[in-house]
Amino acid sequence: MTIKRVVVMGVSGCGKSTVGRLLAASLGVTFRDGDDLHPVANKAKMASGLPLSDEDRWPWLASVGETLSESDPGVVVACSALKRIYRDAILEAAPGVFFVHLHGSREMLLNRMEKRGAHFMKPEMLDSQLQILEPLDSDETGETFNIGSPVDELVNSILKRVNQAV
Repeated sequence: MTIKRVVVMGVSGCGKSTVGRLLAASLGVTFRDGDDLHPVANKAKMASGLPLSDEDRWPWLASVGETLSESDPGVVVACSALKRIYRDAILEAAPGVFFVHLHGSREMLLNRMEKRGAHFMKPEMLDSQLQILEPLDSDETGETFNIGSPVDELVNSILKRVNQAV
């Protein structure tokens, strides 16, 4: 079986966890939520309404990369991976990762965040993520998907693209 390592990326509220779980089930691999890999201090900082700095993110990104590199036969990880340097750090630890960037309007994202209830990432922090988001470059292995589609259609589109890439 081909190893499949996928990062479902994007800002908070884009559906990384929902899509990631369904994609992992379709691929027959494990799902890991990157939120679970954050150090306690990162979660506390975000819960207090403060955005993470690059320095805060490096240990978390190392955990994401380690999770991906140790996966056999594969894994889907939900991880914001907002900047190119973050994705490069992940790829250094786990070459061959396919990035699935979930993209939607600010209004749609904010609406989703407000409806999801208790979460350490507060809706008022969305703009800080949108400000630092660097969409996938043409030389990165991955694709951007619009979250406006029904989730089953979205997952099927992603699944087809991931299967073409491996």
